[in-house]
Amino acid sequence: MLRPRAATALLMAALLTTFASACADGSGPAKTGGSGGRPGVSIVGSDHLGGAPVHIAQEHGLWSAEGIDATVTTQPSGRDALNAVLGGQAQLGVVGDLPAVTAALGGRDLRIVADLSRFSDWRLLTRTDRAVTGFAALKGRKVGVPQGTNVEYALSRMLASAQLTAADVTVVNLAPNQVTPALARGDIDAGVTFPSFYEAARTALGERYAELPFTGYTARTLLVAGPKTSDASTAAVLRTVLRAQREIAADPARARQAVVSQSKGALQTGYVEAYQPRYTYGATLSPELLTQLQEEAAWAKAAQHLPGAADRAALQRYLNPAPLTTVDPAAVTVR
Repeated sequence: MLRPRAATALLMAALLTTFASACADGSGPAKTGGSGGRPGVSIVGSDHLGGAPVHIAQEHGLWSAEGIDATVTTQPSGRDALNAVLGGQAQLGVVGDLPAVTAALGGRDLRIVADLSRFSDWRLLTRTDRAVTGFAALKGRKVGVPQGTNVEYALSRMLASAQLTAADVTVVNLAPNQVTPALARGDIDAGVTFPSFYEAARTALGERYAELPFTGYTARTLLVAGPKTSDASTAAVLRTVLRAQREIAADPARARQAVVSQSKGALQTGYVEAYQPRYTYGATLSPELLTQLQEEAAWAKAAQHLPGAADRAALQRYLNPAPLTTVDPAAVTVR
């Protein structure tokens, strides 16, 4: 029989070998801290409806069915969520298409693993006393927008619909929640922000509130992975997200309640009731996604002078179809 000291040494060696193996496969500390022996996965998103299935999965406790222990945190925007993934604070992020494109052009190490949702019901917010009755009237005006987000690209499409560019207006970079106060003070003539702030603008401006609807841009919410995130963990998250999407379809009212609860006051019931049905959910990787990424990359290079290649082949290298192919092969149609 082994002496106690020798047995202890062998046990410590085995534990160190197990830990080294976990680090080597990219799981690291974030995957060893799950409860009940389940691997832990860290996911960061924002309080926007494009990522609603992640919040529903959290509220309804769906992660354990896939054998994972997920930690879900939120940031003010998808751009901030992406920065958390790039900085190593999270393994997976729920982000907008434009932040993902700009990261790719900047040569950052990330992988797009699924297109989770689509939304195209945008508004240009303005005031009745500014006489902005069409997008052409924005020429020479001050327009507030959170730069670096999908909202900035939405503004570019609004301007393009009137043969204008950002050079024809004064773009004021504002946080999403700053657009409404800036409009109320009269610091800007118009603004574009996330839909969750539309009602706040209507309330703040009262009879002065005006808006221009715009459906010429479909924003996509993407699931992205950091370079050390395993395909197995990503596939487990995708299976859970698909389960949550089925819950949205089966019981929309209960799903909306879950989103409101998970937002902890960031999203109001009225907004979720009105806008969640306007999102189209479903994890895919399609040629249409790649085409849109290419169009946005061309715009970002011209508007932001980013250095990377914007051709289709270069952008396709940032897609990782393996996890979604494992979960739902028919959902991967990009080649």
